[in-house]
Amino acid sequence: MTGLCLSPLDRLLELADLGLRASFGRPPASRPTPGLPAAAGPLDEGRRRHVAGLMRVNHAGEVAAQGLYHGQALTARSESIRATLCRAAEEEGDHLAWCRDRLDELGSRTSLLNPVWYAGSVAFGAMAGLFGDRISLGFMAETERQVEGHLEGHLARLPDDDQRSRAIIEQMKADEIRHGQSAHDAGGETLPAPVPQLMRLTARIMTGTAYWI
Repeated sequence: MTGLCLSPLDRLLELADLGLRASFGRPPASRPTPGLPAAAGPLDEGRRRHVAGLMRVNHAGEVAAQGLYHGQALTARSESIRATLCRAAEEEGDHLAWCRDRLDELGSRTSLLNPVWYAGSVAFGAMAGLFGDRISLGFMAETERQVEGHLEGHLARLPDDDQRSRAIIEQMKADEIRHGQSAHDAGGETLPAPVPQLMRLTARIMTGTAYWI
């Protein structure tokens, strides 16, 4: 996301470009993909499809994370908060690249609904930002907390011999914990109880759909 001098149309076009890149592009990673391809382990067809479904969900989740952060940055009131959000989105671009790499190794694809996940997340993020920077940071912290739990669940569902996918998800989880803690330390407020519940419901719909589509 660039400076404050952009017109509303410029910002809309920028978001469209960012969304297309996140949904369909191959963003360059600043860090190599965790694990070694040889550590993937032999997967039969059923397990290959299962792991591909999990990694497709993780990729879709990272597309949504990009949308959330971009939407929050759009309505952030503080330049420092905007920079924090944009930096987190850039760092999580690694996750997009890693999940895409693993899907390629599995001979699978990303979710066909990625543009929907991105657009909906931009709206959620922008709405959070309208309530103020402290609420927006709280939204970021809660998002990362829920993603941490989601990734922990995926680690439990992976085949034991797929160390490649496990290494990717473990590093993603470590990054999410760090981002959530940063948002909390920056002054993020605890969200009212109905908000995390709505976030969990929305995430459940997305993950249940992205596994297959």
